[in-house]
Amino acid sequence: MAEEAAGPDALGVCEVQQLVRRKDELEAQIKACYAVLEGQKGVGMNEPLVDAEGYPRADVDVYQVRAARHNIICLQNDHKALMLQVEKALHQLHAREKEKQAKDEAEAQAEAMNQNQSLPQPFARVNAVTPGSPASISGLQVDDEIIEFGSVDTHNFQTLQNIATVVQHSEGKPLSVTVIRGGKKLHLGLTPKHWSGKGLLGCNILPLQR
Repeated sequence: MAEEAAGPDALGVCEVQQLVRRKDELEAQIKACYAVLEGQKGVGMNEPLVDAEGYPRADVDVYQVRAARHNIICLQNDHKALMLQVEKALHQLHAREKEKQAKDEAEAQAEAMNQNQSLPQPFARVNAVTPGSPASISGLQVDDEIIEFGSVDTHNFQTLQNIATVVQHSEGKPLSVTVIRGGKKLHLGLTPKHWSGKGLLGCNILPLQR
């Protein structure tokens, strides 16, 4: 499984979010320590805390400045280590997501291949459907590939006359028609009958080379 492949140290989304929250907390603490230095006459991290004669400066709280500087150094080290953890965790999450996506795609491809292998061989294709015709009403569409038309199927189909015969004998009666559309098998109910157009179906069917 992807979880195991990522290793025992792999972190989940929740753990990464906790790391990010911890990073935000550290940054807030560092900012607060810098505010302390700013409040002490704006001394930074490197400004001397003794006067020209070597005595502790009287205009700043030397103890508070030293404590703030020490805390900043420690917090920055923690922040640096934490950022490495965050970066590593994000890389792991990305790698696991990529692995999962590749696995899902491979499974979908294998499923599609199995489905295609299990589909019967079509013997004819619809290349025209007149709107409002019995074929159109049944849901038949252009480019539908026929694998069953009433009693005619892949095994006994010889010529389009087979379909014509079934249609003539089924006028006014629903016929079971099975087609392949978009790689999937679809069952339709088609009733041949007289309508305002030509014939009993209102579609054009072409035999497929086999």
